[in-house]
Amino acid sequence: MSSRMEREPECSTHSWMALRRGSPSAASPRCAISFAKRPDPPELAHATVLAAVAEATAERLLAMAANTGANLKGLRDRALLLIGFAGALRRSELVALNIEDIEEAPDGMKITIRHSKTDQEGAGQTIAIPFGKIACPVAALKEWITAAGIGSGALFRSVNRHGKVGERLTDQSVSDIVKEHAERLRLDPKQFAGHSLRAGFLTSAAARGASIFKMMDVSRHRSVDTLRGYVRDAELFKDHAGAGLL
Repeated sequence: MSSRMEREPECSTHSWMALRRGSPSAASPRCAISFAKRPDPPELAHATVLAAVAEATAERLLAMAANTGANLKGLRDRALLLIGFAGALRRSELVALNIEDIEEAPDGMKITIRHSKTDQEGAGQTIAIPFGKIACPVAALKEWITAAGIGSGALFRSVNRHGKVGERLTDQSVSDIVKEHAERLRLDPKQFAGHSLRAGFLTSAAARGASIFKMMDVSRHRSVDTLRGYVRDAELFKDHAGAGLL
């Protein structure tokens, strides 16, 4: 005969997150017991992996972009890093871009993302890439397109050691490029991944006081809750209750 405990639903994601934050009162007793015995739900396991990735913040990104080199591969890497950061793009979105997806605008460039994690129907989403004052993503992309002679199709492509432009890059290529340029700055490449660009943008925007809704315009998150973590981390010391006490 099934017991009442067996009939009760498993821990909800909300309860699981409450326990991870150290707030057991927000979760049921049954969930608190199972918390110590079972792995995270898939969505939280995914979030934990992303949280472990080092962020390519604006300062780091600018240093990376300044040291890619002037050859064809360097121009591609510079454009990829700057566009990936400025658009808070997922690596899959970055490598899926075609030259037909970009459009010049008075204040920068518009990029249409045909498919994304939050747009499974493929309706398409358009984001703005503004001109940069220190390192301009729009100028970097134009320079790469011209140098590579890209007239149609894939925007970011492989470049072999002889400088020949090849096929569309893969998701893994983005991670490899980020890791390579992190290592050039003597950072631990193992801590960086393709997601570092997206996370770095959100952290940097939050640190500068950007509106969470404006951040959502770029990142296209469906939930404000996800972005609140970036804002909270950026404001940990702002108006701290203990400031000036000691």
